Amino acid sequence: MDVDLGLLLLRVVLTALLWGHATQKLFGWFHGQGAQATARSFEHWGLRPGLGFVILSGTSELIGGALIVLGLLIPVGVMIVVGTMIVAIAYNLSHGLWAHRGGYEVALVYALLAIVIGVTGPGAFSADAAWGLTWLHGPLWTLGAALLGLAGAMGPITIRNITVRHAASSTDAAA
Repeated sequence: MDVDLGLLLLRVVLTALLWGHATQKLFGWFHGQGAQATARSFEHWGLRPGLGFVILSGTSELIGGALIVLGLLIPVGVMIVVGTMIVAIAYNLSHGLWAHRGGYEVALVYALLAIVIGVTGPGAFSADAAWGLTWLHGPLWTLGAALLGLAGAMGPITIRNITVRHAASSTDAAA
């Protein structure tokens, strides 16, 4: 019972953080920039079209968080959260680990918390438990979900890398 309560608390906290992060981007809540300003930042980072990527990342955080807080189809929630956070990690990698220096610390923690929930399962207080879907939990399902999340992240990461490379070669050609 204590473990199930702890897993519920972990799911609620992770989802609250994911939803807060998503609504900062999408709506400007919690001192966020909102969709238009975030879109300009995304475009500066090489994610074009910026508004499309803002909507994709914000919606992904909302949906991934909803699945996790409900304890519903946990591997799908893990896949979505891990994929979204890998894109954030890829962008922030050059800044190092620590968030106060613009690093990837927060995205890494969110992804790892989702993975922990996938490996352990969401606990007794979950839709998966209520509907007999506990066979969806564990290391193999979570590994598969994380790998699919990584595969999904490759699209935005590739677009960003191509955009950044193109901008650098255009700058070099102009000089």
